[in-house]
Parts: sequence; structure tokens; C-alpha cells
Amino acid sequence: MSKPSTPQPSNTLLLRRQLTELTKHPVEGFSAGLVDDNNLYEWEVMIIGPPDTLYEGGFFKARLSFPAEYPLQPPKMRFITPMWHPNIYADGVVCISILHAPGDDQYGYEDAGERWMPVHTVETILVSVISLLSSETPNTDSPANVDAAKEIRTDHAAYKKKVRRLVRKSAEEAFD
Repeated sequence: MSKPSTPQPSNTLLLRRQLTELTKHPVEGFSAGLVDDNNLYEWEVMIIGPPDTLYEGGFFKARLSFPAEYPLQPPKMRFITPMWHPNIYADGVVCISILHAPGDDQYGYEDAGERWMPVHTVETILVSVISLLSSETPNTDSPANVDAAKEIRTDHAAYKKKVRRLVRKSAEEAFD
């Protein structure tokens, strides 16, 4: 769990404001709240599988862990629900540009403008993740999950079948 040693009043205020905004004005496709009411740095998220995608009908639990340096540094996002996607590591950690530390990409895959910026919010992060799940052709150039990327390229039908199986399981578990 992310628990900063010296909470910064400005970032706790910012996180509280974002939580309040999402509570007052929910965004379609996800819900978010605190894991523990006493810790603004650890959020639980439920993403609803986007319509007309392989993930439709699924309910995907995730955690957002904010560093003490937020918003200067990005949070980490990890799915609790098992996922099968080239841009999600086997342990559930999400690999998208806006969650990468600001600055230049040492490997040359991303422009600095695609990476984390302090203007991003929980909403922009989750909308980006929903967009990731909505893509018919996920990015397989620099995959977080090499096996999922390989399966997309070599046996797309098997990839789709595995995703649909996880979607069904997520829906069953969401209501247990």
C-alpha cells in the first residue's frame, strides 16, 4: 500500500477534490472510492467493460496507489481482477503512457507529451484505461504482457476466447 511518510496538504486536498467530484458527478464506465477512509493515497476502482468490445459485460476491480509526490509523479494502477491484455502485466499493473513518469522515454517509444503530466486526474487516467480496453487492435509494439501480444498476432481467436472467459468470470465474481 502507498502510505506517504509525510503527506502533503496540497495533494491530499487535490485528491479529496477529485474524489468529491467523481462522487457528485459520476463518469460512465467506472466508479472509484477509497480503500480506507483514512488514506487518500489508495483508491479502489471498478471499471465496467466498455460496450461493443471484447470486455463488454465485465466488472474489473483495480487499485490506484498515489505517491507522496502526486501530482508531480503518476499513481500506479493495478487490476485485482485477472486480465489478459498486451498492455497489462501478468500481475495486473497497467502500462499506459500517461502512467509513466514525466520526461523523455529512454527507449524511444513515447514522446514526453504522452507521459504523465500534473494536469491528469483520476478521471483522465480511467478514461484512458477504458480507451485501452476499447481498442480493437491493442499496441503490441512494446507489450507489458508478451504472451498476450504474441497470442494476438498468432492466434487472435484464442486471444478473444481467453478475454471473454475472463469477462464472464469477472461478472460472476462481481455479484458474489
